[in-house]
Amino acid sequence: MSRRDFTFHDRREAGQRLARALDRHASAHPLVLALPRGGVPVAYEVARALDAELDLLFVRKLGAPGYEELGIGAVVDGADPQLVLNEDIVRQFAPSPNYIRAEMQRQLAEIERRRRVYLGNGAPIRVDGRTVILVDDGIATGGTVKAALKALRKAHARRIILAVPVAPADSVAALRGECDELVCLAQPEPFHAVGTHYAVFDQTSDAEVIGLLEDARRFPSHPFHDADPQKEG
Repeated sequence: MSRRDFTFHDRREAGQRLARALDRHASAHPLVLALPRGGVPVAYEVARALDAELDLLFVRKLGAPGYEELGIGAVVDGADPQLVLNEDIVRQFAPSPNYIRAEMQRQLAEIERRRRVYLGNGAPIRVDGRTVILVDDGIATGGTVKAALKALRKAHARRIILAVPVAPADSVAALRGECDELVCLAQPEPFHAVGTHYAVFDQTSDAEVIGLLEDARRFPSHPFHDADPQKEG
């Protein structure tokens, strides 16, 4: 297959194309959230083009008792971490409240460890009242993204935009109701896997994530300010 046959050259080029599709949102001073690690190079280009803040959004699965590979839900980090449960699986396994609490705390500790690796001691940026653009390098089944969107809604984001370069049509259809807007540049059929639509799809390294996040600290040139008069002064 020649390079011309791929939808995107690499994640950076996909992010640049995605940014052009999102340009109309720049005036809202959005917060761009990347799902690490592969979503970071894409989200970096979006944040740079929109002169927007960039942060990470970690999602960790909560395993069922005795079946860790089966998720009873997920915890999503942020200034106010959110628990999103899969009610069907919860009814099936009936985990105790203590089990759910302990599993949530265990996953939050891992999220905090990873956040320190990438961002040092920086606290998550608050999403309440913000226009949030959630970015990944692509979607396959959409389970992680769905949990992230539900958590952003619970955390009172004002407007939620899901933006990805590529995803299968059925996943796009399933996720539209979870956000206020969905931007997907390509919905190829057959889909296969996210990486098959990139000419270059190397694993994103920790060093690349750290470098991009450090560079992104220089934007935005006009930081977001809460307009709520009760929170001023």
